[in-house]
Amino acid sequence: MYEIKETGGAKIGMAHASWPFATLKVTRDKLELNASIIGNLQFRPTDVISIEPCGQIFKNGIKINHLVKAYNSQVIFTTSNPGGLIHQIEQTGFLSNKDPLPAHLDMEIIAAQSKGGFPIKTPVAIAIVIIWNILILSNFFPFFKAGAKGFPFLGAQLALGFILMLSVALIVSEPVRNIVLKEGRTLKDIKTFVYFLMFLSAIMLICFSIIPH
Repeated sequence: MYEIKETGGAKIGMAHASWPFATLKVTRDKLELNASIIGNLQFRPTDVISIEPCGQIFKNGIKINHLVKAYNSQVIFTTSNPGGLIHQIEQTGFLSNKDPLPAHLDMEIIAAQSKGGFPIKTPVAIAIVIIWNILILSNFFPFFKAGAKGFPFLGAQLALGFILMLSVALIVSEPVRNIVLKEGRTLKDIKTFVYFLMFLSAIMLICFSIIPH
């Protein structure tokens, strides 16, 4: 089956993913936009009304007009050549495919759509944000201030250490992935973002650790 795959950026609602954190994959039966942490969206041919070129400030892309209620109405994949990409999508036969999908594929896409695009469980995402903020603000707590003499960046170090450990745990531990990710989601959906987060937090943690106190 003819398939195209392109790396770029994405905008889903108000959320943005810059290059190379989004991947568009299209076959005759399925269009998938994996924008890592901001969403993994899957479409059947009957879900897509049209695909049109669109322009944003400093960016060009294609807008996917769709009928999936669980997804944000604004779905954009950014690419340097919108017209060429739309032509490639047309070549797959996806936009003109009126045939029923194989039952297993149809059920798979519908199940993915029912969970929405965001790959992380909502309570877990909220907990991560709360823990991050508590750790960042910990230098302002009297208990930490009393014991953190000589460590002016202790809160930032604790927060970065937390993110680094979470990133490593997501990569190496299936039980942790089961806790963090929605059912049916895998590390593959957010792998690029997790590796980037792990690298960035490690570099920043080292920088904060070597800054003279």
